[in-house]
Amino acid sequence: MNVFNPNELKKLYQPKSDSSGEDNGSITIIGGSELFHGAPILSLKVASRICDMVFFATPEKSVGQVAENIKSKLMSFVWVPWEDVDEYIEKSDAVLIGPGMMRFRSEKVPHAERHNICDEACQETRSITQRFLSKYKSKRWVIDGGSLQVMEADWIPKDAIITPNKKEFQILFNSQFSISNSQSFAKKYHCVIVAKGQETIVASPTDCVLVKGGNAGMTKGGTGDVLAGLTVALLAKNDPFLAASASSYIEKKAADMLFSKLGTGYNADDLADFLPQVFKLDTAK
Repeated sequence: MNVFNPNELKKLYQPKSDSSGEDNGSITIIGGSELFHGAPILSLKVASRICDMVFFATPEKSVGQVAENIKSKLMSFVWVPWEDVDEYIEKSDAVLIGPGMMRFRSEKVPHAERHNICDEACQETRSITQRFLSKYKSKRWVIDGGSLQVMEADWIPKDAIITPNKKEFQILFNSQFSISNSQSFAKKYHCVIVAKGQETIVASPTDCVLVKGGNAGMTKGGTGDVLAGLTVALLAKNDPFLAASASSYIEKKAADMLFSKLGTGYNADDLADFLPQVFKLDTAK
């Protein structure tokens, strides 16, 4: 298997000097819940530094209140009313769904039983995910977090990027993770699979690469949301396989640079803030 070549980053879309509003991509991020406010915020924090417009929609009112508070510090996104989300999906180049959405409501559910239980929160996430994926099949999608954990594989739109860890891979495909399985399911569902791990596998129907790097600091909560935000931002103006593999490489590179300075003493917020520096260094080569 080929290892991701950093020279591929030169192929990423670069804004032109005469760009005008929204020429460099617009995206919608759908996510959040009463338990997980921060997840979509991390995603949009990264995406807003790459795309011209980032729209944030959530079915959870309390997340909206948090978003409005965040806007006092971060102005570069638009929180849109839930009833208007369709209009923003239609105008977006790419859409991320799932960060912070709930698979279940109560932490009292034993871990071993969670894959067999779909409570009210799970049903809501399933319903929202199925509705948007089926209604906007031709959109460029990144599917992550809660949506990825409760959906059916048959819902995956063509050319979508999905970002499972090994447990989520097993839940979605009812199969153990392996390189061959990643390639097989990518072909079957005509999608790009980012199988996250110490060494990340990115598989499309026609290609597969290994993305090395990363460290123990990346096990902290929120790093997957950072990756999802970077991936959807790059997907807005790039080929899905390139967007997925480049995002994985850039995040791991940023994490390794932080590790050289701080050891494992960094979190997802630090990673989100540091990513633009790595993005600039690597894409400018």
